[in-house]
Amino acid sequence: MFTRAIVKTPAENFSSGLTTANLGQPDFSTALLQHEAYCQALRKCGLDLTELPPDPNYPDSTFVEDTAILTERCAILTHPGAPSRQGEVSEIRPTIGQFYNRIHTLTAPGTLDGGDICDADGHFFIGISERTNEEGARQLADLLLQEGYTASFVDVRPVPGILHLKSGMASLGDGTLLLIKELADHPAFENYQRVIVPAGETYAANCVRVNDTVLMASGFPQVGNLVERLGIPRLVLDMSEFEKMDGGLSCLSLRF
Repeated sequence: MFTRAIVKTPAENFSSGLTTANLGQPDFSTALLQHEAYCQALRKCGLDLTELPPDPNYPDSTFVEDTAILTERCAILTHPGAPSRQGEVSEIRPTIGQFYNRIHTLTAPGTLDGGDICDADGHFFIGISERTNEEGARQLADLLLQEGYTASFVDVRPVPGILHLKSGMASLGDGTLLLIKELADHPAFENYQRVIVPAGETYAANCVRVNDTVLMASGFPQVGNLVERLGIPRLVLDMSEFEKMDGGLSCLSLRF
């Protein structure tokens, strides 16, 4: 059960961050409204929020998930794959230090974004992507093993159209994974119940189970129906402005 989350308000220059999407310029005022609705959804799920102020030095920094892996036993600070984002880690470290005594740090030449890490009930799937390299993945796996967790690697570089592992999957709990078709047959997932995202609704693969509720993006009714059939309550949120910046629901918080 999660009890807390760290979030960070988008800065006014949010639209100058990194993106590979071709969906147009995000509207800042709409992004603020969507971010507040996201925060309210986390509160509705029972979480106490630590809300960090915007930081125009790092226009991507609202995507706090990429800076750390938070487990029950320790925190692991990442080393983001985009050089322009690496300073975000030192900025968020004092906040994480308020909640964790055990903090590990990944180091160069390893790179790793939190968006490439999917915690499935204590087993960690580690995506190898354009932002997370083999060395970063190995460092994280070693640290997780030291802390009593298991991990496996999933190379998403051959999969077109996804930036991070969690762009194409989510853990819904109870041994169930939501997966895009291109990842569904990966051997790392063979012992899990797999729910396959229909064609055309790939973005909805990035949903988040927060305690007894799944937060998911609006506009993807087929994925919504699949989650509903599992008997898990849903909260549907408009993520249009964050989608324009390669962001999803998981990206906007560190939950612990």
